[in-house]
Amino acid sequence: MKRPFSVIAGLLLAAMPVMAQTSFDSRIHADFQKKKEALPHGDLFNVFQKQLTQEERDALTFYYAYMPVGDITDYSGDFYLENVRTSLATRKETSWGKNIPDDIFNHFVLPIRINNENLDRARMVFHDELMPRIKGLSMHDAVLEVNHWCHEKVSYQPADARTSAPLASVKTAYGRCGEESTFLVAALRAVGIPARQVYTPRWAHTDDNHAWVEAWVDGKWHFLGACEPEPVLNLGWFNLPASRGMLMHTKVFGAYNGPEEVMRTTANYTEINIIGNYAKFEPLTVKVVDEKGVAVEGASVQFKIYNYAEFFTVHTVLTPKDGTANLSAGLGDMIVIATKGDKFGIRKVSFGKEREAILKLDHHTGEEFSFPVDLLPPPAKLNLPEVTPEQRAENDRRFNLEDSIRNAYIATFPNAEAIQKFATANGYKAEDIQKYIVASRGNHAEIMDFLKKAAEKKYEARALELLATLSAKDLRDTPEDILNDHLYHTSMTSDAAKVLAPRIAGEMLSAYRSFFQKEIKASDARRYRKAPEKLAEWCLKNITLRDDLCCVGTFISPAGVWKSRTADRISRDIFFVAVARSLEIPAWIDGVTGNVFYQKDGKDIKVNFESGISGAAETGTLKLSYSSIPQLDDPEYLRHFTLSKFNNGRFDLLNYPDFAKWSSLFKDGASIDTGYYMMVTGSRLADGGVLAQVSLFNIHKNQTKEDKLIVRDNTEEIMVIGNFNSESKFIETTSGKETSILNSCGRGLYVLAILGVGQEPTDHTLKDIAVKAKEFDECGRKMVLLFQSREAYNKYLKAPVPGLPEHVVWGIDTDGSIQKDLLEALNLEANTPLPLFIIGDTFNRIVFTSHGYTIGLGERLLKIINKITEEEVQQ
Repeated sequence: MKRPFSVIAGLLLAAMPVMAQTSFDSRIHADFQKKKEALPHGDLFNVFQKQLTQEERDALTFYYAYMPVGDITDYSGDFYLENVRTSLATRKETSWGKNIPDDIFNHFVLPIRINNENLDRARMVFHDELMPRIKGLSMHDAVLEVNHWCHEKVSYQPADARTSAPLASVKTAYGRCGEESTFLVAALRAVGIPARQVYTPRWAHTDDNHAWVEAWVDGKWHFLGACEPEPVLNLGWFNLPASRGMLMHTKVFGAYNGPEEVMRTTANYTEINIIGNYAKFEPLTVKVVDEKGVAVEGASVQFKIYNYAEFFTVHTVLTPKDGTANLSAGLGDMIVIATKGDKFGIRKVSFGKEREAILKLDHHTGEEFSFPVDLLPPPAKLNLPEVTPEQRAENDRRFNLEDSIRNAYIATFPNAEAIQKFATANGYKAEDIQKYIVASRGNHAEIMDFLKKAAEKKYEARALELLATLSAKDLRDTPEDILNDHLYHTSMTSDAAKVLAPRIAGEMLSAYRSFFQKEIKASDARRYRKAPEKLAEWCLKNITLRDDLCCVGTFISPAGVWKSRTADRISRDIFFVAVARSLEIPAWIDGVTGNVFYQKDGKDIKVNFESGISGAAETGTLKLSYSSIPQLDDPEYLRHFTLSKFNNGRFDLLNYPDFAKWSSLFKDGASIDTGYYMMVTGSRLADGGVLAQVSLFNIHKNQTKEDKLIVRDNTEEIMVIGNFNSESKFIETTSGKETSILNSCGRGLYVLAILGVGQEPTDHTLKDIAVKAKEFDECGRKMVLLFQSREAYNKYLKAPVPGLPEHVVWGIDTDGSIQKDLLEALNLEANTPLPLFIIGDTFNRIVFTSHGYTIGLGERLLKIINKITEEEVQQ
């Protein structure tokens, strides 16, 4: 009988001599004492009253010294003790454990938290499954094997920003890159291999970001794509875009003092800069001065990368007496903003071209002005390790096998027939519940049990109302008991979105209603219902704000805030809404501005915790006019323009719906909070550069601000960059017959691509094209999408991208001749990453190409096709 690892760990620790006590860092002890003093309520440190070995006590002290408050309030000490014992036993169990230095073990094996995920028992579960699989392997080969195991469990799928826990990702069978990398780090640490999650906070050459993993193997850090196994380390589809990165960083749990450049030290983690592992870089010093040229101390300096039409902050520094802020970054352009009080400065800096930049605080908040700025990303330089044909063939064989294992698991999810049977048995219409059960994937049993119980209690309609408020990710990882708490502790008539809904912001869902209905005195509950501002006053008086102790993007649960009387600002806001909803008071956090509201006497009241005064929000109107530029009739939010409001020394992005049209937002005027705003627009060039426009303006109460939305015209000349024979042959998938590009597309322009099936860049690109499917069909140009083999085509058919243009022609480049000819025509290396796209014509000319990871390619292809078409008409 196989014993669970928690039992094995206990036996190992009991049977083996206790490791000699490591030197216990006095700083860890001091930070632990500070944390205890900061959290005097709730008896949150009672695990230390247990009988512990010195190793266990040291490890727990390290945990608690650097945990964010939510991890202390929302998980038990026994949970952390089980993880500690597992980690210590695994270190003794593995052949590499004794060779891992204590500081590497403490910072990169021992910690449970990786990102902002829910914590779970992944370490114990993964250990039991993985240890037999890596038995006898070297540390290097174990890393590769663990990634193959991860690929069996999870594949890539875009999702919202909340990070699912590792076990939830396994249950779901997919996740975005941040979840895949969290999963792989958790799996590697479960077998005692040091690992860390690496982020480029934003790409400079294209929109979006990416996360992957570094593993420590025999004294060196190596990278790999999470759940994307390769035959060797230091290889992934992102090798080329990483060479264009401006910043790569990782957050190391605790006070870390390694060889890397430290960007930031917080109460929870040390942020380190590891750009040098991937790209050429240079240091740059920004010196902040006042209008007289005197150095400014205490200015907030924010380094920003243009991405999704926003200047996204990737690093913030407070200047010392000499007014300087330093950063090492890839050889491209950033925007830097420095603020102090009501003064600020803004300018472009170019890493590699300048070593020092003077930034003068020569503007004041409220000043209205605008200016253009051109930005260049770093150049690309591909660097790939050697892979033999035999290694590639074996990796491909395993890759396909792992896909089949994962797909077999996915096939166990309820199909239409099973859902119909369940609906009939429980009094639902199948069409009412199918979308929820399908979206829940591996969590379907929890959702179906919730619906079954609701039907038994005659709560069917109300249960469906509740499910309608949840995101797809909520459906995938929320247990039934949490949903039951919200359903059965809310009146049948309360507002679904503002009272019944379990979700408030980006927090993990919890069963807070029954908790507060029990904890809050009946007299207080009556008082808060009558005057919700009294609840806001209670928050102001009783909750200690400690943003400094909650700085890893996590949240403290509403119950955790109540127990500890401590919160960061967003957790306090969530707490207020949670308590209000538990008392049947309509309350919510505005998704665009982040403002907190409650409803009283039919009016929406904005809560201001800082002033303690609640009232109607002060608003004005923003009306933006727009003059069309070629191929852009209706700019989209996040793709072409953004708005950010100045708050507390920084510009915070307004979160309008992704890619909402200008015409639906601001053409006729929109209500917007009073304040000082920055509007950024941008046109992305083929080389990844940006033509941006910046405008700063004010919104005054009850007044209309009229302004122009200026998107600078991308005036790139279209030129011939190569030649390709349009009579090249491929196998058309539908007929199975050989045909040519010319026969398939007719005379004129066409789009041709070689796809990398199952690779994230190809997935992104096809989804970008699907978004623009209508426009592609209207332009009438054919698009030939080629697979490298029949096997690749069959693999794609298991998870095809929906909504692609009708004019797509699918084919197979069976002998690789088309790919080879394209690479030669464009002077590209044989290992150029896919997908490879061109725009060509039947005069055998290539006028555009893109390869690898490019966001927004669909729009870029349309721009060029439409521009050429217009020029042809004019001629």
